Amino acid sequence: MRYLALCCDYDGTIARHGVVDDATLAALERLVDSGRHLVLVTGRQLDDLQHVMPRLDLFERVVAENGALMFTPATREETLLAEPPPAALAQTLVERGVQPLAVGRVVVATWQPHEATVLQAIRDLGLELQVIFNKGAVMVLPSGVNKASGAAAALASMGLSPHNAVGVGDAENDHALLASCECAVAVANALPALREAADFVTAGDHGAGVAELIDALIADDLATRSAHIERHRIAIGRTADGRTLHLPGHGASVLVAGTSGSGKSALTTGLIERIGERGYSTCVIDPEGDYESLPGAVALGTPERAPSLDEAMQLLAQRSNSVLNLVGMPLADRPAFFAALLPRLQAQRASTGQPHWLVVDEMHHLLPASRPVPVGASWPALANSLQISVHPDLIAPAALAGVNVMIAIGGEPLADLQRFAASSGQAVTAAREVAEPALQTGEAVVWQRDGSPPVQRVQLIPTRSEHRRHHRKYAEGELPADRSFWFRGPEDKLNLRAQNLIVFLQMADGIDDETWLHHLKRGDYSRWFAEGIKDEALTEQGREVEAMHDADATQTRAAMRAAIERIYTLPG
Repeated sequence: MRYLALCCDYDGTIARHGVVDDATLAALERLVDSGRHLVLVTGRQLDDLQHVMPRLDLFERVVAENGALMFTPATREETLLAEPPPAALAQTLVERGVQPLAVGRVVVATWQPHEATVLQAIRDLGLELQVIFNKGAVMVLPSGVNKASGAAAALASMGLSPHNAVGVGDAENDHALLASCECAVAVANALPALREAADFVTAGDHGAGVAELIDALIADDLATRSAHIERHRIAIGRTADGRTLHLPGHGASVLVAGTSGSGKSALTTGLIERIGERGYSTCVIDPEGDYESLPGAVALGTPERAPSLDEAMQLLAQRSNSVLNLVGMPLADRPAFFAALLPRLQAQRASTGQPHWLVVDEMHHLLPASRPVPVGASWPALANSLQISVHPDLIAPAALAGVNVMIAIGGEPLADLQRFAASSGQAVTAAREVAEPALQTGEAVVWQRDGSPPVQRVQLIPTRSEHRRHHRKYAEGELPADRSFWFRGPEDKLNLRAQNLIVFLQMADGIDDETWLHHLKRGDYSRWFAEGIKDEALTEQGREVEAMHDADATQTRAAMRAAIERIYTLPG
């Protein structure tokens, strides 16, 4: 279920002339019975609302005073969401003849045409307050307090997000609420500006429009109505004709494939950044520690200690952006961990909608084709996910069957598309000219199941922050044997392991010239940077050093050290 909550305005939306009719009350009851949550968001003061609305018990939370006060009907608990203005404001307005004047827990309210007097009083008193209008009403509130901030606080107290909510309203003060919700709906009687801003407008007015909305929610979770919403889309890149290609805000199951060192992590980091810019939460399953420094995320797990399943779920319950670092977990144990995690994570998404996006790196290790899909998991139906893999054909076919977007990067995009098609059972037709000439750095081929055309070549949007992964891990840590560099020499007489960049440079200074040049001429150093270190920039600079055909061992050693130190800050 995408939409777990409905945030309703009162006057002019569920109520006509202050009264909610029986048909609307019955619709609200149907919504609650469907397992969804109701939040009432109104400009009215709570005492007034309790007199005119006898069924506040239908609502899990009530946000009154235009976002300044939260009320929980089940416990009758009131929570101030802002500090009230100083008493001097109301006193000044009375002295200046502003009547009627209502003073709530926080809000100070009157009616037009007193707005000029109100603004002048705020200026004269030197206060940082805002004036909000609502069909003739004039409300004074602290800066930043509105229906959106109040609804967000109410939803957070319920463990929910505005990205899993529908907002419905009719007037000026509903703009912020509707803009903050995943789906914005205006009833037919709403002001023209709100109807224009809404994602769609109901055919019915007042409560009839809300009942219409509720029935659509129950029928198909607004799949028909909200399919065209574009304001939450996530940019992938730009086509040759200048158009921006997007992922939908909801429903995308994305596979990112490419050779080692092709830029998959940078591409994924850019997508995660833009997902975050839209306000969505993410959980990254990180088998190799490639995302432990992701900005704004809480990382759990170290190279020495992997997170337990309970620790992972405790972090995910906090609704924060999270990274589960599995470097400290033996490779053989990771599929079982993921198999146990996935059903629990899906259950949390079903109840709270979060994390909104799931990112799974090295998917072929976590859900390999050789293992059955975890019991209780329905991966093909799991929307909003990124799977990253060097080998899409080694991922369980059940996981690939639900993929509706594939991004191929690196030197073999057509081969990756073909492997995906063969493994997933999906029809993927790609014109060879889309991948010719060879992809350059920052380019990708994108297949979209419902795209027109289905396969396009794009210039990827760069990340906001330079993606320098794991300085400590690669500079000081200990890579596994299969990702370490081995100095063996021209006759395989040596067996010297460099498990990080510091040891690599130390060994490079100590080995004989013949061994150094043997690996240099074979391109072994840049190959390690690509496959073991997984750093595109370092790989390119390593290749430049390897291309210094007239340079001797001393010169190329110095050039290789300089290349590494330009990118990695090494300890003294």
